[in-house]
Amino acid sequence: MANIRSAKKRTRQTVRRTAVNRVRESQLRTYLRKVEEAIAAGNKTAATAAFRAVQPELMRGAHRKILHRNAVARKLSRLSVRIKKLS
Repeated sequence: MANIRSAKKRTRQTVRRTAVNRVRESQLRTYLRKVEEAIAAGNKTAATAAFRAVQPELMRGAHRKILHRNAVARKLSRLSVRIKKLS
């Protein structure tokens, strides 16, 4: 256990931020799942709408350092390619 006051504060902050980031990560997975389900169903309009909703959320996640920015770019790129392939 930490003895120094600043170290104790750091542990408190880490616990709080971990909880917040866990919620944010869960929200991102939910948004991504909606896009995946629309693609699997073959519904291009729903997939496009879900993709437009997930884009700013992923970018926000990258900005808040929940996900790496390159990982976000890769996910968005791959999703957009899959949506374009739908008839």
